[in-house]
Parts: sequence; C-alpha cells; structure tokens
Amino acid sequence: MYFAALLTLTEDGWVASDTELDDVETLADLIGLAREASPDDDPVLVFIEQEDAWFGIVRVEGEEDPRIFVSDGAAAARSSYGEILTKELLGADRDDEAADLDALDLDGTEDGEPADTEDETEEETEAVAGTVPPAAPVGDRLILDDLGLSEKELLALETDALSEITDALGASEVLETVR
Repeated sequence: MYFAALLTLTEDGWVASDTELDDVETLADLIGLAREASPDDDPVLVFIEQEDAWFGIVRVEGEEDPRIFVSDGAAAARSSYGEILTKELLGADRDDEAADLDALDLDGTEDGEPADTEDETEEETEAVAGTVPPAAPVGDRLILDDLGLSEKELLALETDALSEITDALGASEVLETVR
C-alpha cells in the first residue's frame, strides 16, 4: 500500500494535499501534479512511501529539473511508482529508437555470423550493472538540506520516515491532516 502527499512551501508556510497516484504513469505525470500545486513556482515536495519498505521524494521548483531521492533503489524498483523514480535516477528512462535497438541485443548472430564466445566486455558489464538499482539510497542526498534536513539525517531514516522528515521541516501537523 502506498501513501503519497504533496507539500508546498508558500509565504504562509507549508500547505499539504493528498496526492492520488491512480493517473500517474510517468515521472512527467508526477511532476505535472507538483507544478499544478504551485502556480507561483514555490518549492513542492512529493512524498511517496510504500509501507516502510521505501520512500521517495521529488522536489519541484518552477521550471527547474526535478530533484529526486529514493531511500532504497532496489525495493523501489520492484514497485510501479518506485520504478518511475529509479528509472529516471539511473538514466534508464530513455524513450528513443536507439534504446529500443539496444534492447534487441543485435550481436551479428542473427545474420548467421558465429556467436562471440568471449565473456562480456567491461563496457557491457558496466552498462548492465548501471541499470540495476542498488539496495541503498539513490538520488539527490541534499534534496532537503536547505529546508532543515541534512544528508546525514536523511540517510539515517528508516521507519516512519515521512513523519521524521516533516518534523524536521516544521510540517508535521500539515502532513497529519492529509493522513
């Protein structure tokens, strides 16, 4: 089960809203929700948590590129919403013909040429390894640093992370109204 919330930092403090993820299929959809919440380009944080298995934060400010943090890349990649975030973080969210051709693994054997019996080259191994999310935090570890939660504190979070994060940001009461 997922919990998602959207917090916007306005002149008057934090404003929260429940975030329905039913229509979210891509990172662009998620960023669109965040940008709709802040027509004045205020910082918006989207929190996604899957029953203490992992949590993710997407920070959107105006037209800047979003900043993303996921507490456990491997756990998140096994879920639909987490996969959206980890694909972006690992650069596997390419949507072009070259990526489609690369996925076919055309090695010449389809033309009757003999298969290469040598082990994968170092480059191929690195390319494959680069698409597997680690069972560790991935993304922008300084995502909340300027808002009151340091990298060290963020990496130390385990269970009930969203409550601890919103406590540090001074938004715990606002988050509780959404829960």
